[in-house]
Amino acid sequence: MTKTAFIGLGVMGYPMAGHKAKAGHAVTVFNRTTAKAEKWVAEFGGASAATPREAAAGADIVCACIGNDDDLRSVVYGDDGILTGMKSGAIFIDHTTASAEVAREVGEACKAMGIRFLDGPVSGGQAGAENGKLTVMAGGEQGDFDEAAPVVDCYSQAFTLLGPIGSGQICKMVNQICIAGLVQGLAEGVNFGTKAGLDMDKVLGVISKGAAGSWQMENRGATMVKDEFEFGFAVDWMRKDLNIVLNEANKNGARVPVTALVDQFYADVQSKGGGRWDTSSLLRCLND
Repeated sequence: MTKTAFIGLGVMGYPMAGHKAKAGHAVTVFNRTTAKAEKWVAEFGGASAATPREAAAGADIVCACIGNDDDLRSVVYGDDGILTGMKSGAIFIDHTTASAEVAREVGEACKAMGIRFLDGPVSGGQAGAENGKLTVMAGGEQGDFDEAAPVVDCYSQAFTLLGPIGSGQICKMVNQICIAGLVQGLAEGVNFGTKAGLDMDKVLGVISKGAAGSWQMENRGATMVKDEFEFGFAVDWMRKDLNIVLNEANKNGARVPVTALVDQFYADVQSKGGGRWDTSSLLRCLND
């Protein structure tokens, strides 16, 4: 059993923390909405804390999964922040999808306090979190990664060290670049086939077994055909992630023209009131 803390009980953090508790680890949680933390404790046991500092106090491993760079800073720093509560030698794992810049910044702050740090953004969506099948992309030191693995394995099917701090976030950017292009291609294919009069359920059933197959096709194709988007990974979150990608590309000189274009298509979805629709809602732009 490892004494742990989890900061942020959103659609991802809530089940991730739950898997730690079910695996037998001692878990203290913090969430800005206290009722959510109380609900988690009622379901999984453990304890809740009034501040990130109190949650992190005495923990061997502290995990966070929140919104963006500024949200991360708001729970890490200050008198009530995570770092103020953590003990020297403990490990802080940030699962937030954020910039590589903030990962390196927090890493330096941890180092100055004798705290070890891994940036570990995740992929797999809400279903992956609930089923304990997330992909976790990590940046940091090998020894810290090895020590953290038994805890992270509770909610992941793949936990991989990519390089120094910031590498996990860069890998997540690659992930989002690939997803953006895949979903747009899938949307265009579904729209094209529908207008041509094909039975798209049959079409997807066939082509998903060939070279065109993908996670998006297997998990989103049928709901796209049904015009169902009130679930899944929200467009608002995807645009946040793609903004991180585009900012990083401006820094490193990478060309991402398709990603920039798809980002604008997602802006069109937002203008239609679809900020909370699943990312597969790109089809709505084509249907309209």
